[in-house]
Amino acid sequence: MSIIKAFRPGVLASAALLGGCKMVVLDPAGDIAVQQAHLVVVSTLLMLLIIVPVIALTLLFAWRYRASNTDARYEPDWDHSTSLELIIWGAPLLIIIALGLLTWIGTHTLDPYRPLRRIDADRTLPPGLAPLEVDVVALDWKWLFIYPEQHIATVNELAAPVDRPIRFRITASSVMNAFYVPALAGQIYAMPGMETRLNAVINQAGEYQGFSANYSGAGFSDMHFRFRGLTAAGFEAWVQGNRDAGGALEAAEYLRLEKPSRKEPVRRYATVAADLYDLILNRCVDGSHMCASQMTAALPSPNTNTR
Repeated sequence: MSIIKAFRPGVLASAALLGGCKMVVLDPAGDIAVQQAHLVVVSTLLMLLIIVPVIALTLLFAWRYRASNTDARYEPDWDHSTSLELIIWGAPLLIIIALGLLTWIGTHTLDPYRPLRRIDADRTLPPGLAPLEVDVVALDWKWLFIYPEQHIATVNELAAPVDRPIRFRITASSVMNAFYVPALAGQIYAMPGMETRLNAVINQAGEYQGFSANYSGAGFSDMHFRFRGLTAAGFEAWVQGNRDAGGALEAAEYLRLEKPSRKEPVRRYATVAADLYDLILNRCVDGSHMCASQMTAALPSPNTNTR
């Protein structure tokens, strides 16, 4: 009893601290993340249909057939029950079928490459609403965001207007990484020389945390960035603020930025070289190597007769 009393203050303090936490994965601010959270909850409930009865029956059998209970039926030669076998195998099989169907539908519906068809559960995508284009580059150990339409770029700060689709193109400069904003959508890998994509939308204004979800070296733990959901007017003001405060991001500046660094502060660039993202993707920013796309174009066609 004294042990319980000794631990009670710590338990109460932990409960109070957890009460102030927001479970962003299960209570996100973007429609894609909301659908993913729903998928997690439904899958968990389906699995609990087996887990809870198994735990309860384990405890019941341990109590019912304990050595001291002489009233329990002793049947050492019992080895089969058709009804019990149907329950033991039938119920898990039905749950597996339900989980498989749920996963198949969710995988296609939430394909990150698939353009959005709705703003949220109650609103379809308005005709003519073009997505915001954002190019994402994972560097050591920081994030570069390029806005090709606005001709600006930022380091460790991302912003987007509320209720407007966002189309991300994602790559990396050196090693594989993972782009993750829990309030927005699931994580997407960033790989050098390759491009992955993500379509998402933020439905609530606010500031959210983004970070790397894949270990990438010594500075990985500091590879965080801020994601800001803004009103349309607020986003325009944010873009103008970057133009007023930023410098120019050309190839030479990018090569300096690309060098490994930790705890990099937010940087703003008022102008960006038009082809910078493509050069990063094709690994030829410094001009000393042929771009990967040029190498591919120079390869002979498989139908070409080389004899």
